[in-house]
Amino acid sequence: MNYTFDILGVSPVLEFFNHQQQVSQKATAPGVEYLGTYQCTLDAFLESVETVPTQKGWDMDRAVDTVIQFWMNHPERIRYWKDRLEGAGNANVLVSRIADMPSLKAQFNSLFKEK
Repeated sequence: MNYTFDILGVSPVLEFFNHQQQVSQKATAPGVEYLGTYQCTLDAFLESVETVPTQKGWDMDRAVDTVIQFWMNHPERIRYWKDRLEGAGNANVLVSRIADMPSLKAQFNSLFKEK
């Protein structure tokens, strides 16, 4: 299984929590996870990926490797989001997404069908 990881933005903690609650109540693509971290560090991202439920059937070693590869290949984006998170204050989290490719594609396709 191939995975993708990306940093999506900075969000107030309460808004991120509300989003997570809404997602958990919907029938969404099972292979897409949105994660929040208080720090923009590789360790924080890896810890957040470890919270993904194991019943999703993911190859966690590959998922972790995807995060590490993102970290190694996108230093400018990492610095940008680190600065944005620091400037946003303590009541915010950095939101990222990890997904298996078929589930992410299905989620994007469903967005087009909703409109």
